[in-house]
Amino acid sequence: MKLMFASDIHGSAYYCRKMLEAYRMEKAERLVLLGDILYHGPRNDLPREYAPKEVIAMLNPLKEEIYAVRGNCEAEVDQMVLEFPVLADYSLILADKVCFYATHGHVYNEKHLPPLKNGDVLIHGHTHVLRAEEKDGYFLLNPGSVSIPKEGNPPSYGIYEDGVFTIKGFDGEKLKELIF
Repeated sequence: MKLMFASDIHGSAYYCRKMLEAYRMEKAERLVLLGDILYHGPRNDLPREYAPKEVIAMLNPLKEEIYAVRGNCEAEVDQMVLEFPVLADYSLILADKVCFYATHGHVYNEKHLPPLKNGDVLIHGHTHVLRAEEKDGYFLLNPGSVSIPKEGNPPSYGIYEDGVFTIKGFDGEKLKELIF
């Protein structure tokens, strides 16, 4: 199973288009959105082409292909306009015998772990900083931010396929890779 993970769109129509172009190019079976889809939040500057209504129009036609979790910027009003669930704090995804605990990262993260078994994957966004590493018996992944990356990272997304997690920039460059 091929999955694409993306986080922190923050209402950027420009980067949502880039993300969806990458999704089509990658031919992933599902798009997993790790929160902060529409609103930029009070701590962030407006992202490029901030247009939440355009983001809604781009994502709703893909409602059967999207798994999404609630970010710290999601609100009940977002669920009123998005046609796929966005208010769950986490999602468990099983792919190729790998269990992904997908969450935004503002509640569950490496400092506050959810219940994980050895070999499980904790994947989240929130920090806007890409990561792919093995930690004390589990894997910690963060695809970075689609629209507002931090710490000098480019806008990025993650791909999981056949036991390999790859973080890529929108130019196709492989930024980080982890083999399970």
